[in-house]
Amino acid sequence: MHFETDYKLENFILNTRWEDLPEEVQLRARVCFIDLIGALLVGSCSQQFMTGIKLAKEIFGKGNVAVIGSKESFSFMGAASAMGHSSNAYDIDDGHNIIRAHPGTSFIGGILAAAYEKAISYKELLTTLVVSYETTIRMGQAIMDYYNFAHSSGTFGAVGTAAGVGRIYGFTRQQMNNVLSVAEFNAPLVPGIRSVEYPSMNKDGVPFGVMIGALAVKETLCGFTGNKNLLEADEYKHYLDDLNDNYEMMNLYFKPYTCCRWAHPAIDSCLDLMKNKRISHKDIKEVIIYTFKSATMLSKIIPKTEDEAQYNIAYPVAAAIVTGDFGLNEITPEAFENPEIISVMNKLSFKVDPMIDEQFPQRRICRAEITTNNNQKYISSEYEPRGEAHEKIGVNWISEKFRRVTAPIISQDHQDYILNMLKNELSISVTKLVDGINRNI
Repeated sequence: MHFETDYKLENFILNTRWEDLPEEVQLRARVCFIDLIGALLVGSCSQQFMTGIKLAKEIFGKGNVAVIGSKESFSFMGAASAMGHSSNAYDIDDGHNIIRAHPGTSFIGGILAAAYEKAISYKELLTTLVVSYETTIRMGQAIMDYYNFAHSSGTFGAVGTAAGVGRIYGFTRQQMNNVLSVAEFNAPLVPGIRSVEYPSMNKDGVPFGVMIGALAVKETLCGFTGNKNLLEADEYKHYLDDLNDNYEMMNLYFKPYTCCRWAHPAIDSCLDLMKNKRISHKDIKEVIIYTFKSATMLSKIIPKTEDEAQYNIAYPVAAAIVTGDFGLNEITPEAFENPEIISVMNKLSFKVDPMIDEQFPQRRICRAEITTNNNQKYISSEYEPRGEAHEKIGVNWISEKFRRVTAPIISQDHQDYILNMLKNELSISVTKLVDGINRNI
């Protein structure tokens, strides 16, 4: 392979200013951050977050950096690690169809910890968010091409974390070039598809990507040297051709439900069909979901853990059929034992539709067929997940989602307070912003 260092990416990471960004990108940055704060807040209720807090205490130690959803403060590495555990804990964060991963969650723990530590402004944090998204998504495409394998969020996020934290730390372009090399070369090669069938906290590898990216920054500061990254290779540098002109973060999708994206169209097709035909879950004899192959590979077991509930297709669909939603209240031990949900799970089957499968991963489609107890058969139209890029998700949509997913844990008044800050207070320091969010948790 031939590599050439031209500092194109490094200059973009270090020199991009808020005022230079198109208005639609500025708006998208706010949308993304509102969504990520929601993910961090609900994620702070998870067992995975408790594990991250314990790790932060035992390995990285106390410090002055606050963590969303915790009363304790840690060192930069500890705070980054803790939030790396919570941000993807409930699989409610943004995604990008082409890299089949969750860019935002993969770096938010690191850059939010660094932003708090250095007390930068919210505007500067949003600008850093933009460069981290662009770095993560473009590096993700290069890594997938190089390995010819669909790695997952933690793999790409190591580089996005390094880019964002390096910017906040005031790296030179030579230091930035070095940290990108160190993070990419040592990134965890997460085989995410395995967690589809065998769900666990492993899933997208986000905590480990955040830790590697943050560690790459500290290693660079201590003198560790790398040499070249994949986006400098002749084979992959074309992924930077439209840098500064096209923003990949405009191609993100946003998730309404706390489960794998592949289950979302199945949930919506069933709920809409039931509403339109006035079907109760008690009326259902059988449900067949026609979808793409990868979706049918999701686990179908009765879950015992939060992760088994999220990386599942039968449980989220059945729970939504019974309760009308799939959120924090459906990922509890009590919900896992709900006899009505278990009964509906036994009535579900999943089949591959070859024409639908051909359109994956660019499109994730399904249709539902419901047979009632009186043998009436109803078939939905084809559904895609809500929140896709072509919907041009804005502040109103994401604010409604924020209110819905955080309702079980924070008051409406505090939701209003947080959303007002995130929409309007560009000059506020990140330190004040995070402390304000945590004040009533």
